[in-house]
Amino acid sequence: MKRKIIITSDGSHSLEVEEWGETYHSIHGAIQESNHVYIQQGLMKCIDREEIKILEFGFGTGLNAFLTLAALVPKQKKVVYHTIEAFPLTAEEYTVLTFPTLLPEFAEGEDLFRALHQAPWNVEVSVHPQMMLCKLQTTFETVQPVRQDFDLVYFDVFGYQFQPHLWSEAIFKTAYDSLKEGGILVTYACRNPIKRNMKAAGFEIEIVPGPPGKREMLLAYKK
Repeated sequence: MKRKIIITSDGSHSLEVEEWGETYHSIHGAIQESNHVYIQQGLMKCIDREEIKILEFGFGTGLNAFLTLAALVPKQKKVVYHTIEAFPLTAEEYTVLTFPTLLPEFAEGEDLFRALHQAPWNVEVSVHPQMMLCKLQTTFETVQPVRQDFDLVYFDVFGYQFQPHLWSEAIFKTAYDSLKEGGILVTYACRNPIKRNMKAAGFEIEIVPGPPGKREMLLAYKK
């Protein structure tokens, strides 16, 4: 998978898969999109808990994990963060990403962003007193989450038009089974086949306003 670094409209970096022309984040702003979709629409719905358990489909650039930690550190909240990624970034790729410089108020940002990427795979480790991280290097089709009490799923995989099999009923069922009752799945997408597959997996869905450049996005609940 050949990738190149790009700069999005809010000044933050992303990556583009050259053979598809598909980017890891919105060209309208990587940080802006992740903040809207995963932090504001996802994390903040669980913010009253002392410890939040998150399962992420698609570690990618590490931006969602980084913004999660940046949001929770000042609130003195803890997070258990499990994330799935089949094709990790190389050191040459992640070391040039500028996310920490765009959050100057997060004093620990640069060291912690590097720690997220340098953490070993397939074991749970502490990368910060408030974050336990487990990065699983495997595919979404074969992953077996080690727990079924997650509060929140970040579903951040490549677009349906490029990899529709990653938005299947079976993969959404894996996400559904990993959540506790009342848990939430949040994703940037809102296509009709995605909604149908979510419902078939057992979710109740809610359509909410998307980030800049995208009219709608989805929340899905385990009732």
